[in-house]
Amino acid sequence: MKLIYYSIRSFFIGTIFLLIFTVSCGKGTVVAVVEPQAQSELLLGTVCKITIYDQPSDAAFKAAFKRIKDIEDRMSIRIQTSEISQVNARAGIGPVVVSADTFAVVEQALLSAAQSGGAFDPTVGPLVQAWDIGGDNARRPPQEEIDSLLPLIGYNRVALDAAKSTIFLQDPHMVLDLGGIAKGYAADEVAKVLAAYGVRSAIINLGGNVLTVGSKPDGSAWKIGIQDPEVERGGYLLIVQFTDMSLVTSGPYERFLELDGVVYHHILDTKTGYPVDSDFTSVSIITPKSFIADALSTAVYSLGFAKGMELINSLEGVEAVFVNNLQEVYLSQGLLEGKIPVALTNQDYTIVR
Repeated sequence: MKLIYYSIRSFFIGTIFLLIFTVSCGKGTVVAVVEPQAQSELLLGTVCKITIYDQPSDAAFKAAFKRIKDIEDRMSIRIQTSEISQVNARAGIGPVVVSADTFAVVEQALLSAAQSGGAFDPTVGPLVQAWDIGGDNARRPPQEEIDSLLPLIGYNRVALDAAKSTIFLQDPHMVLDLGGIAKGYAADEVAKVLAAYGVRSAIINLGGNVLTVGSKPDGSAWKIGIQDPEVERGGYLLIVQFTDMSLVTSGPYERFLELDGVVYHHILDTKTGYPVDSDFTSVSIITPKSFIADALSTAVYSLGFAKGMELINSLEGVEAVFVNNLQEVYLSQGLLEGKIPVALTNQDYTIVR
């Protein structure tokens, strides 16, 4: 048995690469440039990096990381005292009162599940725990175990009560897992914290979930590169330019288990219990809200190209980049129309129009 775990979504190796930041000025013009400052902490199971370009302050960094830690403490399935762990412990028994944070994330997760017909499903927890790809006990569960866990997957059996702020898993042994959306929510919340401290130019990178705050200090758009799935690190295949936007990528190359010559990746099919079978090597979602991008990147990859692209084109303000194993790139309608500038930088790839 050979276990391979590449944490592509990390500080040094990302699914998304931030290109070189430059400031130019006209002849005879003096421009005061604030040296960007970055701080990183290990939270939410990944390296969380915040870079502030205009008004760095220790207070802003401290408040931002505290906000991430608060979210982790409420939503991590690995923290026994978290609200999500309490919800899971009372599955089939009774509802649990949760914070506004946790309620909002679960509510959005269920909406994304409904939009994708269950391709993304926050109740996939029993399968995630059984495979544990990326964890210390990665394995291929026997078929009988997978068959016993599939009936526990069902977002429509999560009951929310907004008036009481409660969550209830209707069947015993169901498990909520917000790993596919919590980082995106945390990024959005960090942006709010930074704004409260007067920050207007920053990049939030929570393990590859990238959210830009405003524009570069010179007013130009950020240039964000999308990882080439065929290379191990540092290579991007195209760049996009935007302000106040999030970009999140999902792909089978991020975490996987190789066993007896077969590779099993971490994106699980909620219908079969096995990793999603797809010719696509990555899907990137671009939209203002990072926690929507987070859920959609998994959902769209799981849906496959035809249904995934149909979903993206039906949503306002959401764009996507699909990459397949033939090195073909497919863009959503808004990107094809130039609403967000896209430039192919790796000529081994072809944009299919």
